[in-house]
Amino acid sequence: MAETIRLTAAQAMVKWLSVQLTPEGGRYIDGMWAIFGHGNVAGIGEALHAYRDVFSTWRGQNEQTMAHAAIAYAKGKKRTRAMAVTSSIGPGSTNVVTAAALAHVNRLPLLIVAGDVFANRRPDPVLQQVEDFDDGTVSANDCFRPVSRYFDRITRPEHILSALPRALRTMTDPANCGPATIAFCQDVQAEAYDYPVEFFEPRIWHIRQPRPDADELARVADLIKAAKRPVIISGGGTIYSQAEEVLGAFASKHQIPVAETQAGKSGLAQSHPMNFGASGVDGSAAANAATQNADLVIGVGTRFQDFTTGSRTLFAADATLISINIHGYDAAKHGAQSLVGDAKVTLEALTEALGAYTAEAPDAAGREDWLRAVDAYCARPDDQAALPTDGQVIGAVQRATTETAIAMCAAGTMPGALKLLWQPSQGGYHMEYGYSCMGYEVAGGMGLKLAEPEREVICFVGDGSYMMANSELASAVMRRIPFTVVLTDNRGYGCINRLQTLGCGGEPFNNMYVDCNIEDQPQIDYVAHAASMGAFAVKAKDTDQLEAEIKAARDRNIPTVIVIETIAKDFPGTGLETTAGEHGFFWDVAVPEVSERQKQRDRYAAYIQQIAGQSLIN
Repeated sequence: MAETIRLTAAQAMVKWLSVQLTPEGGRYIDGMWAIFGHGNVAGIGEALHAYRDVFSTWRGQNEQTMAHAAIAYAKGKKRTRAMAVTSSIGPGSTNVVTAAALAHVNRLPLLIVAGDVFANRRPDPVLQQVEDFDDGTVSANDCFRPVSRYFDRITRPEHILSALPRALRTMTDPANCGPATIAFCQDVQAEAYDYPVEFFEPRIWHIRQPRPDADELARVADLIKAAKRPVIISGGGTIYSQAEEVLGAFASKHQIPVAETQAGKSGLAQSHPMNFGASGVDGSAAANAATQNADLVIGVGTRFQDFTTGSRTLFAADATLISINIHGYDAAKHGAQSLVGDAKVTLEALTEALGAYTAEAPDAAGREDWLRAVDAYCARPDDQAALPTDGQVIGAVQRATTETAIAMCAAGTMPGALKLLWQPSQGGYHMEYGYSCMGYEVAGGMGLKLAEPEREVICFVGDGSYMMANSELASAVMRRIPFTVVLTDNRGYGCINRLQTLGCGGEPFNNMYVDCNIEDQPQIDYVAHAASMGAFAVKAKDTDQLEAEIKAARDRNIPTVIVIETIAKDFPGTGLETTAGEHGFFWDVAVPEVSERQKQRDRYAAYIQQIAGQSLIN
């Protein structure tokens, strides 16, 4: 008879998680973020306390943002490690749904352990219980189903014997990677069961790197050999498969320029001669020119988001599209010739198949022209008394940081500006742009610093995103996690205001504070606010002071928040000051077909011309 150990279901879960290992020997689930409430305090809370010496628990300030920190940690670890979060049964759980969607869109691992109602239904309806009048099995946690890669509800203590391994199997699957949700009924958490001792034997989780199909590989190799002007678009899959060096060698050997997506940026250092910069809507002149001129576009680890493809108008109509991707769903997008496999091993196999093939030399002069333009956008302002642009803020931070710096962001103007203008070393960029979730930044900066403590983490956040979610600053102070927040204050939602007025032909309304229906203009003291949570906070009067404060922050063991006011209008190069931008490309945002205003009607006429060039192949 197999040896057993009697534990509650929650105790068994935590004990099992504590012995799930990476090949390097660390825990795959590197602890759990927790906010307790009814539905998880008695069962899961007690279990986390019981195993606190072998499995870490961290207190967050908001369920959504602590999950954002966990996601940023997993992204910083290139999906080789992850974290868990637990929440109570009602608003605690639904607060995490936004973060689950973020992880799902970005293909990032996250373990969600959400408290649920009573499986035995004796006290129904309990506090915070959502009742479906037609389905007695539904709870608030069913909101997780469309945004989870794996979902399970634990209604018996023995269910975890199969549910937990399935959850981690999903999280460590390179193709299906994403959030796994365990809806854990609160009475079941506290129930005891005789678990097999062998269930708690340490287990190592390996992440596969599948090789491509031989026939697909041969077809793609033939297409590349026939191409004269190919271009590579490199996405996040390049980084997650740790193919950065292989990509650089492939591009150099075969003389193929590389354009980068938001998720793929810094796969190659900006100094790499084949790195032509950002692709698409917020793209560089060099990268977009190379892509428009290409007779063959090779996607590597990208899902071809609308920003990457200029809403399907960037590629030449007669260009052939190849997609190297770990998942067949992404590899077949836009009618591409698919090559399904891990980016690293696939590029290695492909370069062997290509032999001595080289493409026509890319436009190196165009690349240098673009880099000079970047320097001009980011140069120190001549007039330090004037409000700086976001580009000038980026330039000041770039000048003050070292090769270890990572720029991170998520929403607003800064993602486009950083994608275009930040010049990172390899691995020096972290952008959540699949979901572009306002409020990710501060919590994400903390999670990223936990993942990469040896690097200087610079969190760019606008005043709008900061106001949405900033409370994890207090968590970072409590845990002594130092990173630097550059808070650019343009007094409203400047990015969306520009989209509203320039991109869509609308009037300024409800985005900038001056255009809102309010009795008085707000006077928000961001320095005092951040300082009240224990962070070191200061307002930089200009970009010179910003540079000095960036350098000074390196000597602290708590977060630093540097506030700087910026000009509200856009600057050249973001791709958002018009619908095409100086260097950017078309982004499809619907324009009203009927309007009383001529400006709106003119914008609609231009919009109709722009969408006429879209590819309709899915």
